[in-house]
Amino acid sequence: MHLKPVNPERLPELLRRMPKAELHIHIEGSLEPEMIFALAARNRVQLPYANVEALRRAYAFTDLQSFLDIYYAGASVLLEEADFYDMTRAYLRKAAADNVVHAEIFFDPQTHTARGVSMATILNGLHRACAEAPAEFGISASLILCFLRHLSEQDAFETLEQALPFRDQFIGVGLDSGEVGNPPEKFARVFARCRELGFRLVAHAGEEGPPAYVWTALDVLKVERIDHGVQASKDALLMQRLAKDRIALTVCPLSNLKLCVFPDLASHNLRELLDAGLVATVNSDDPAYFGGYMNENFTQTFAASSALGAQHAYALARNGFEASFVDASVMRRHVDRLDAMFDGFR
Repeated sequence: MHLKPVNPERLPELLRRMPKAELHIHIEGSLEPEMIFALAARNRVQLPYANVEALRRAYAFTDLQSFLDIYYAGASVLLEEADFYDMTRAYLRKAAADNVVHAEIFFDPQTHTARGVSMATILNGLHRACAEAPAEFGISASLILCFLRHLSEQDAFETLEQALPFRDQFIGVGLDSGEVGNPPEKFARVFARCRELGFRLVAHAGEEGPPAYVWTALDVLKVERIDHGVQASKDALLMQRLAKDRIALTVCPLSNLKLCVFPDLASHNLRELLDAGLVATVNSDDPAYFGGYMNENFTQTFAASSALGAQHAYALARNGFEASFVDASVMRRHVDRLDAMFDGFR
């Protein structure tokens, strides 16, 4: 699409107003400290922090593992179906306010089943909020079950079996948690089984792990999208492969900043990925912990780089729709809405 020039001073408004798809959001990572304490009180869970302010002060992460330690502690307040429903509904309200019109939401059942929470409790709460979202907030949402890669493949198989009675409530599977030392091929057989069952496949790779993890996620797990993938820029052949095969990367700039993947947003390689022809997208990852939902990821990243402009904004938003798992006709409607918004922006 040929875009009309946009006054740089109006670029933040454009970024906020344009319709978007979010493809990389961990629902447990949307638990704001205020909700963590509210659910802790409701469920009589004792937290290792005195108050909301003390918990927020703990969000000084040095790497992925330092974040995960607090992330799992926060998830401990989720015990009842209503907790999962309330958490998801709160995220969907915020996403809709950021003009997200479609979200594909990750959830980590092993984080909860290990504490005795049933799969039915988890999925019924999450799915109910997603089912109500189109009417309540004007946003569609689907669920993707993620296996925790620091656990065993056998544990992942057991989780899959627990989830299959509810397979109509989630569309795909993914792979997350601590990347280094847990390569994608560790889960080759469970992903093969999920592929046989017809699930959509994604995996975290190339966040802190090397480009080799992206290769094996593609060639061994046979995923359709790479979550993060920013380390791919260190491998020219991989960059060519991703561009040629139109493999989307669900990039999360504020997450990368908070977890010290890049020293600052000005150093982020999002522009490099786009210029190389990759299907890069922008997402919020764990927004309650990393300082912003979708619009903050867009506005802060663009503010940090004068090299990013309206054409890049359009490409990122369109990539999000094209990389989503919605039907082609739905995707086309979203892109038409995006085109109309850009065409009418003054």
